[in-house]
Amino acid sequence: MAENISQTESAALVMKLKELVAYQEGSVISREIVRKPSGTMTVFAFERGEGLSEHTAPFDAAVYLLEGEAEIRIEGKPNRVREGEMIIMPASKPHALKAITPFKMLLVMIK
Repeated sequence: MAENISQTESAALVMKLKELVAYQEGSVISREIVRKPSGTMTVFAFERGEGLSEHTAPFDAAVYLLEGEAEIRIEGKPNRVREGEMIIMPASKPHALKAITPFKMLLVMIK
């Protein structure tokens, strides 16, 4: 994973989130942009058909799609999320992600 941007910059920084990660065939690419005791922010790029298998997290997480379309399952229920939309994944609930099209997302984990 790339270095934490918030630790390398001491002043305000304007970022184009979609440009922080690039698609890579057969891969999921991520770049953490904030790591604080209160939570993290990470940008991801998923190629079509790639995803994250079902798992749980101890904290609430917000996923905001920067581009593309994904299926995000929460407790087995599929949710189709498109560019410009956001979904909250509650703490301790099983969830999984799959790219319907190549997509980029911002993940905000709130501790």
